[in-house]
Amino acid sequence: MNTVTLPKVVIIGGGFAGLNAAQRLAKLSVEVTVLDRKNHHTFQPLLYQVATAGLSPGEIAAPIRGILKNNDRMRVLMGEVVGFDLERKLVELREGTDISYDYLILAAGATHSYFGHDEWAPLAPGLKTLEDATEIRRRILLAFELAERRASITGKAEPVHFVIVGGGPTGVELAGTLAEITRNTIASDFDWINPRDTRILLIEGAPRVLPHYPEDLSHSAEHQLRKLGVEIIENTMVTSIEPGLVKVGEQVFPSTVTLWAAGVAASPLGKALGVGVDKPGRVIVNPDLSVPGHPEVFVIGDLASFADQKSGQPLPGLAPVAIQQGRHVAKNISHDLRKEKREDFHYNDKGTLATIGRAAAVADLGKKLHFSGFPAWFLWLFVHLMYLVGFRNRLLVLIEWAWSYLTYQRSARLITGSNQLPGWAQQQTLHETSEPSVEHEKKSEAAD
Repeated sequence: MNTVTLPKVVIIGGGFAGLNAAQRLAKLSVEVTVLDRKNHHTFQPLLYQVATAGLSPGEIAAPIRGILKNNDRMRVLMGEVVGFDLERKLVELREGTDISYDYLILAAGATHSYFGHDEWAPLAPGLKTLEDATEIRRRILLAFELAERRASITGKAEPVHFVIVGGGPTGVELAGTLAEITRNTIASDFDWINPRDTRILLIEGAPRVLPHYPEDLSHSAEHQLRKLGVEIIENTMVTSIEPGLVKVGEQVFPSTVTLWAAGVAASPLGKALGVGVDKPGRVIVNPDLSVPGHPEVFVIGDLASFADQKSGQPLPGLAPVAIQQGRHVAKNISHDLRKEKREDFHYNDKGTLATIGRAAAVADLGKKLHFSGFPAWFLWLFVHLMYLVGFRNRLLVLIEWAWSYLTYQRSARLITGSNQLPGWAQQQTLHETSEPSVEHEKKSEAAD
């Protein structure tokens, strides 16, 4: 009895692009192996809500094995890819194992870019993973706890300072949510400090926030942010980030917590392919999303440099782009199996959304259909619920959002890990070992 050998498809990356490719390939007569350094898929558009204590990590993530279960031809491996042998069609793992393929789909995504200043990374974390989100949450919540402790000792309350570098969607979302937290969620939780005095500074290098959105929506977003109390500096580049401060030219801004939302760089696996890449390190792909000279290798998602047929500009690193590219590659592999001609990829732009805060958002649905405020915010909620993986996660997130909207509370206010902040010692004007003030003594007596 002859055994039929099925084509082997290896997918690197369990993000939007990789998962959607895998789910479509599951319907074909192929063997699929999904490789990722993590065991879970993360819904990145909601990472900022984990970072700001609105959601818990498990509510925006799901095990890759659970998503792709119930298919005998689907394999999931947790491992780190370090290289490729395109001639021998092998994927090289750090663990020393090589995996062969007939088709390779590289969807490894992107990471932070500090524009040549990697030394800023420990001082200004970015937001790409669950680990990033929980670290940012730790720093945000710890900033208020340390300020409260210092004020209780010195009797002098000093405002907490947040500096967010980058006014794209992530920076705008972080700034708006931080403003809501300080003015509503924790406004009355402390005895010695007033969170409403918190200063939130958003620095953007372009002339306006959300620079890739239509100008009217950028102005609307700026207006909504300023209404929340966010200070905005535009057309300005950060020149230095140090413990406890951020420098912009000769100006120095105190910063209890600095957050990075200014740039991304493609995964280094793009360069490891040994093919052409653009300046940010994205792989330049053919119209069918394959790599020049290697029709069996596809690159999709944030790692692909694909020029939009209408604008001529590379498509942005958005979830809808990754989803459509993942499905398109599976479709082209299906064409190959049936000896049919491949199709070129065409992105169907259904619009972009960015949320700013409670009932505040902007929506660009194309053809001059732009709107903001509550309608845009409600649409943002609906779209993100639909993109979430799994009914359980959708239900939990919906409950959390409803609770937050009705009560102004955020349920994931947990500090885990270190109780130290970079630069905290430099920010203190008095040592915490100093004698309590008269005001402190009076308040303690009143409490007794």
